[in-house]
Amino acid sequence: MEVSWETSVTDSINTIYLLFSAYLVFMMQLGFAMLCAGSVRAKNAMNIMLTNVVDAVVGSLSYYLFGFAFAFGDGSGSNPFIGTQYFALKDIPSNSFDYSFFLYQWAFAIAVAGITSGSIAERTQFSAYLVFSFFLSGFVYPIVAHWVWSSAGWLSPGSTSLLFGSGAIDFAGSGVVHLVGGVAGLWGALIEGPRVGRFDAFGKPVQMRGHNATLVVLGTFLLWFGWFGFNPGSFNKILVSYPDSFDQGNWTGVGRTAVTTTLAGSTAGIVTLFGRRLLVGHWDALDVCNGVLGGFVAITSGCSVVEPWAAIVCGFFAACVLIGLNIVALKLQYDDPLEAAQLHGGCGAWGLIFTGLFAKEEFVIQTYNSGSLGVTRPYGLFLGGGWGLIGAQLAELLVIVGWVSVTMGPLFYLLHWLRILRISSDEEVAGLDISSHGGYAYNAHPEESGPRLYGEYLRLQDQ
Repeated sequence: MEVSWETSVTDSINTIYLLFSAYLVFMMQLGFAMLCAGSVRAKNAMNIMLTNVVDAVVGSLSYYLFGFAFAFGDGSGSNPFIGTQYFALKDIPSNSFDYSFFLYQWAFAIAVAGITSGSIAERTQFSAYLVFSFFLSGFVYPIVAHWVWSSAGWLSPGSTSLLFGSGAIDFAGSGVVHLVGGVAGLWGALIEGPRVGRFDAFGKPVQMRGHNATLVVLGTFLLWFGWFGFNPGSFNKILVSYPDSFDQGNWTGVGRTAVTTTLAGSTAGIVTLFGRRLLVGHWDALDVCNGVLGGFVAITSGCSVVEPWAAIVCGFFAACVLIGLNIVALKLQYDDPLEAAQLHGGCGAWGLIFTGLFAKEEFVIQTYNSGSLGVTRPYGLFLGGGWGLIGAQLAELLVIVGWVSVTMGPLFYLLHWLRILRISSDEEVAGLDISSHGGYAYNAHPEESGPRLYGEYLRLQDQ
């Protein structure tokens, strides 16, 4: 049947919108690389930047071969727990998906491994990165994505059989992306243990500040920019009109989502600024950057279904969660150089709960039913929407923590048992750049007093 020119134009604009959003999300890899590089010591800068590249290239292959099929395979054998179609993009394009949708979802998948890399930075063998990045991007993350984002998923708000009559609302992935990456990083850091010298003989923390605040701030702004593809882009289509209004449609939701994202991150940043000022006695740019990101992580779940004022509430408590978890981490001698488990795991968990409390019914219907008239859905508990949505949100939170723990925990332990997870103390003290990558990222840095060239490092090992 011949397609009308109006339909062709609409489809073209929607595809351009989705591809542009995919490019923005991929730009976040550069943001992660800069943030990670600035947050570690100079002797490990090349290593952490290389791991970010590896996350992208390894994740690309694993997501192409298996991940997309596990996440969105919806053929005759589809089920609520795992996809069974589209391996290696066979039968793509289809009536459901095209290449632009794959590219957008691929950009999400490689972000998950980048989160986990930050938790185990400065002490991990490079071969271990290759293993866990492939497994996380190709299997662990896609299964969760299927549960929540596939129309067949048992947690999906678009399923024909809604959990608690609602389904879990995780619009852009506070749980699917950030909580998955954060819990995986938690297990990696716990099994590896803290970096050499991170805590003294009495268990007191020893400060190991990142070497370059400029890179941290640059990475934060790049991530902020990319988040405008991450959250608003998750509508997938921008030219979808709402039947009850001639001047509103997905384009309205896209704008609102960008506003709530900005307000949550900004609020979290300023609360962190003053909160850390009270705790440590000075204004800390690096803490503020993490606070901003914590607000973004938290709002990612409900960005499309909450009012702007609620986004401010989200950001305020996200900052409190991040500050509190960082204090607890030091008390427990838990070492996470990027605060990834606290930031992505803790704030991601809060984001799921927040959505269950503050989601607005009108926006839920617009987002998941294209504003259809006569539809009712559970919405935020604090707005009178009952317990259905908050129950589904808590169910998602618990199953993600459980799933990632039973998959990534044993994987990290197996790598540890095989002695291919953590580098030796001597290599760690010398720095991963010189011990594993042939030289430092910089020609000279005042922090470094060890060998400057790889040959000098090898001669020291022979002594």
